[in-house]
Order: sequence, then structure tokens, then C-alpha cells
Amino acid sequence: MTDFLPFTRPSIDEETIADVANVLRSGWITSGPKVQALEAGLSEYFGGRPVRVVNSATGAMEIALHLMNIGPGDEVITTPMTWVATTNIIINAGATPVLVDVDPATRNIDLDLVEAAITPRTKAILPVDLAGLPVDRDRLYAIAKKHNLRVLEDAAQSQGATWGGKRVGSFGDLCSVSFHPNKNMTTTEGGALVMNNAEEARLFEKWRLQGVTRFPDGTMDCALPGGKYNLTDVSAAVGLGQLKRLDAFNARRVELAKLYFEQIDPALGLTMPVWSDDSNWHMFQPLLPLARMSISRGEFINRMKDQGIGVGIHYPALHLFSLYRARGFKEGMYPHAERVGESTVSLPLFPAMQNEDVSRVCAALRNVLLPVLAA
Repeated sequence: MTDFLPFTRPSIDEETIADVANVLRSGWITSGPKVQALEAGLSEYFGGRPVRVVNSATGAMEIALHLMNIGPGDEVITTPMTWVATTNIIINAGATPVLVDVDPATRNIDLDLVEAAITPRTKAILPVDLAGLPVDRDRLYAIAKKHNLRVLEDAAQSQGATWGGKRVGSFGDLCSVSFHPNKNMTTTEGGALVMNNAEEARLFEKWRLQGVTRFPDGTMDCALPGGKYNLTDVSAAVGLGQLKRLDAFNARRVELAKLYFEQIDPALGLTMPVWSDDSNWHMFQPLLPLARMSISRGEFINRMKDQGIGVGIHYPALHLFSLYRARGFKEGMYPHAERVGESTVSLPLFPAMQNEDVSRVCAALRNVLLPVLAA
């Protein structure tokens, strides 16, 4: 029987596993030398900018809002086509998320709509690089500069993606990345914030660990109400092994994405993602032709599972969740995001996949969809 193919799977090599074991044996397993080494490696990766790691990208963005002094009375413009962490952090800061619809082709925030959403209360723009496809950084920062706004890039999915020949995160304002197990590199759980200068990095460190500053004589002070966001050396050891392989991981993802474009049968009526050489192809997400299908997306996913293929959903349009409906968001407000959210599927895409795995997925697509498509 053919093994089940999940939609994603991390690739952890034996060298990394051995390094984790060494950390466990060392007796120093919380934040220590491995965290420092990972931060140094990430700083080099992002062009020398200061980087600090935490236990989640959500935590990185929460602290980023503190660094930007965003709180009650402020507005942050973002997209409804993202994971709820992007907007939950805004609410938890006491600010107001202002949503604008997505571009139907890229599925990223529609920058044509951003400027019209800016008010005197707008403090920042929070774009999301969906599936690893970068938002247009030139237009984004032109808008931000014109209106004197901060930018927090939610680059959770775009490690190694590029814009204008430069890595996302190596330029611009604050940039958050994720090291969740389904991302292009992982620390098992974790994230990081790329910052502008040493002063921001020092302030980040205070927010990261209870707001405490320790002094050489053993005394300490607490200057702000920080939280508990620090990453462990165990996780950092995984991240160091992953960072060395990130470029190779991304190159393999590009190869697999190209195979999908070559092999998916046009007769299936799937709406393909836009091709971009700038993307790191974190996910491969066609849209189902629901209007032509005699089964629901849920049934499609179940039938693909019966074929041995795992399929994910990333993401439902978040303004239709109960939390956001209670805040006044309604169906029909962001039609492009809603259409994407109800019809998107994430097909298997991870570096350890073989070429024949793409062929398996494409065969399963034909087996499931062709019998249920209206003529």
C-alpha cells in the first residue's frame, strides 16, 4: 500500500537531531548560546539587520506592536486572508484591525484599497505574504512613507522569498517570520522579528522576558510589563540545522511547484496560483471550481484522503469567524477574500517530496474531480 502523503512535513536531519541531544546533555536547555548563535545566523541571513527569536511568530508580532507604540485608539490596516493571529494581536493590543480585500490574482492585500482605508487613527500597515508570495514592497512602502505609517511585515510564510532581488526581511521596517513546523524552516515552534537598529532590539529583549534588565552586580530592574516569549536552546539547535538548509529547501519547493504547473490537468478547472520567481512556494494553493462540482470542498478533501493524499485549508476568510462577526464584520464585505477562503485547498508541498509524489497528487485530483464536474 502506498504511504499517505501529508500536505506538509518538516525535514529534520540526523546532524540536527544529534545537536539537540547534545544540548539536552549539556544541562543548559533554556535560552543560551544556541539562541545567540541562531540570532547571529538569522541576522547574517537578513543582511546584517538585528534579529531576535521568540517562541512564536505571534509573540514576535505582539512585541512588534509594542515597539511601534500601538494601542487603544489606533488602527492597523491588514488583510482578511490570513491566519487569525495577524488580527488577534491587534485586538489584544487594544487597537482596531481595519480590513481591506485581497487582490483576486495574488490573494495578497490589495494595495489599491489600502490608501482609501487610511484615517487619522491609522498607525501601521500589516501586510501578509500569503503562501510565500511577497506583497509588492515598492508600492507598500511608498504608501507608508506618504502617510507616515509604520509597517509590520507578516512574513511568516516567506522566509527566503525575494523582492527586487533582495530577501524579504533584509530591508524595510519590522518583519516577523515563523518557525512553526509547517514553515519553510522550523524550530519546532518559534518565530523571530527582524528590526531596524540596536535600540529596537534591546527594547524587544525586555518585552521578550518579563521586562527585566539584569546588571553585572547581580541586581536587576523591571521597567515594563513584558511577557514570557523566550525560545529555548533546544529549539534553537533545530533552527540552526534548518537555517543551513533553508536555501536548498526553497529551491526544492520551486522545483515541485513547477511540476504542479506542468502536470495539473487544465480540464479540472482549478484556478492556479500566480507564478512568481520571487515566491518561496511555502504552499501550493489552487482554488476549486465549486460552482461546477457536485460535491463540497469537505467531501473533496475526504476523497483525496481516501486516495492517500492530505489536503489543507489556508485560510478561511477570517472576518467570518464569530469573534469578528461580533465586531461588526459581515458576509459580503470582502468578496474576493470570501471566494478564496471558501474554495482554496493546500496540496502537498515539502522538500522531502519526490517528483513522483506530485504525479500521485495530480492523478488523485483527476480521479476525484473528473467524475464530479458538471459538463
